[in-house]
Amino acid sequence: MSKAFYLNENIDKYLKFMTFVRSSSPLTIKHYTLDLQQAFELDKYSRSPKNSWTEAELLGSVRQAFNHWATLSLASRNRKAATLKSFFSWAFDEGLTERDLSMQIIAPKVPKKLPHFLSVDEALAVLKSFDDEKLEVPLREKVLFLLLYGGGLRISEACNLKWSEVHLSQKVLRVMGKGSKERVVALPSTTIQVLNKWKKDSGFNEFVFGEEVLNQRTAYEMVRKSGQRAGLLKPLHPHALRHSFATHLLSSGANLRTLQELLGHESLQATEKYTHLGIDQLARTMENVHPLGKGK
Repeated sequence: MSKAFYLNENIDKYLKFMTFVRSSSPLTIKHYTLDLQQAFELDKYSRSPKNSWTEAELLGSVRQAFNHWATLSLASRNRKAATLKSFFSWAFDEGLTERDLSMQIIAPKVPKKLPHFLSVDEALAVLKSFDDEKLEVPLREKVLFLLLYGGGLRISEACNLKWSEVHLSQKVLRVMGKGSKERVVALPSTTIQVLNKWKKDSGFNEFVFGEEVLNQRTAYEMVRKSGQRAGLLKPLHPHALRHSFATHLLSSGANLRTLQELLGHESLQATEKYTHLGIDQLARTMENVHPLGKGK
């Protein structure tokens, strides 16, 4: 007979473990909480009227949940599976279950997609549009673009950026990224110049974009409008600018380790997705390097 598993108490312990030991972000904890609520049909306070569960009941509830999740995207189902695997793995490590129930969770395979990124010409077209006097674009929109494309920041990092983290004389930022991990980001001269002007003109003392954190929806809309003004064919999103930052650095000779540090990736595997190259660049490399190419 399997151990009694006290679901309410153990979910509380797990979320605290992920928050304080693993330093998961508030957004990650929010997703974990939602996934566990759905998997075990908990109320909004993550409570179940039935507190003591057997291992068979836990797995039965999870299987039922996956049936309900069948219409979700592969990526969403994969994330929920990852949450449950993490929860059950933690429970087994803590001696709360006799079997490692995470082994019973099969995550659907998500096909790898090449991240969307701008060409250098497209990035420069967006940058040029900010200086069109006829359009009267607010300077803060240019600042946001340069932090995302010039510094490779995540949208959440840019929205939360404080002036105390900006070291203009050293041309660097100290950014608090995922999992409360700090990293140093070097900025190009153009970004530094615009930040200098923005600091003088805005008069903001704490946060770069105002007296409080910039709303992420507002930031998304600012980026989308930037792409529209420049006449881009596809809608522009903040993460596409981070992808463009990585892609353009890599294609210009930066190595993966350097890129990993700049992007704040915990593993090199997360950075390797940026090793995609344009067909034109591959063709040029072939011509210049291959023994049968014209460059030889």
